[in-house]
Amino acid sequence: MISFLMLGSLIFGLIAWILPSVNIGRYKMNCNKNWAIYSILSISACAIAIGFQVIYNNHIVQIGDWSGLMDTSGTSTLLSIVLLISTLVLNGISLSMYYTKNN
Repeated sequence: MISFLMLGSLIFGLIAWILPSVNIGRYKMNCNKNWAIYSILSISACAIAIGFQVIYNNHIVQIGDWSGLMDTSGTSTLLSIVLLISTLVLNGISLSMYYTKNN
């Protein structure tokens, strides 16, 4: 069950990147009615992915696997920050493309 947290975090992280990329790709097709829904879903997927990482780290602490925690906490923190920043940048690009097209 706990191993699914890592897989879920990876899947939700990819969803967080794919949805704004779809928004950016659909920019020239004039099919951007649902851009806000994609952005909200993207940020939500990013939050869920980071939440799964926190739950996984909590599980490692509860079972007392201190060496496992020390091995993975730095990389997990770095990747969570990269996921958050890149998701926000992609959604910001999507948002700016939408507003420049409508103005």
